[in-house]
Amino acid sequence: MTRRTLRTSRAARWAIAPIILLLLLLLTHDWWLSAIGEYLVQAGPPAHSDLVVVLAGDWTGNRILKAAELVREGYAPKALVSGPGKLYNVHEDDAAIDYAVDHGYPRDYFIAAHNDSNSTRSEAIALLRDMRRMGVHSADIVTSDFHTHRAGGVYRKLAGGIQIHMVAAPYPDFNPGSWWRYRQGEKTVLLEWTKTVAYWFGI
Repeated sequence: MTRRTLRTSRAARWAIAPIILLLLLLLTHDWWLSAIGEYLVQAGPPAHSDLVVVLAGDWTGNRILKAAELVREGYAPKALVSGPGKLYNVHEDDAAIDYAVDHGYPRDYFIAAHNDSNSTRSEAIALLRDMRRMGVHSADIVTSDFHTHRAGGVYRKLAGGIQIHMVAAPYPDFNPGSWWRYRQGEKTVLLEWTKTVAYWFGI
């Protein structure tokens, strides 16, 4: 075989390699796309704790209702509800608590926690400060399922001696096994992965 033939053969192999890789990606796309979605979810069953904590950022009502359910079932005596900022002059914690009350839960299940946070990390700093002031040693942190991995990492890093249990509330626009099949799922995963990578780099 001549040098020219060898060069041609090598060039052909290099040209074919991306095609083979693309075919493999297409054939296995359900597996690796599911893995991308499942990575975002890192939660377990609730544990009996001093407090349930509801993170802000959910306008479906699922986080507050999950927290209310945990209090009703005796996992903790109260739920601390985060409420940064205002929407139409209403703090999110006030709106969330009203929503739970409308769904039959007693108002005294909840403690409103107004704060000025604008990220998961700044919210964690504010809520952990409240928890330490309350003498909390363990907490069930309730957030949307797609948010549990990143939020769990943030809270465990900052919690000090407070034991953290991440509890997932369902989010209608996210299914780890099929998120790429509908636009809202794609948007949810893209945004959460953007935030996850930013968290890795300390941004």
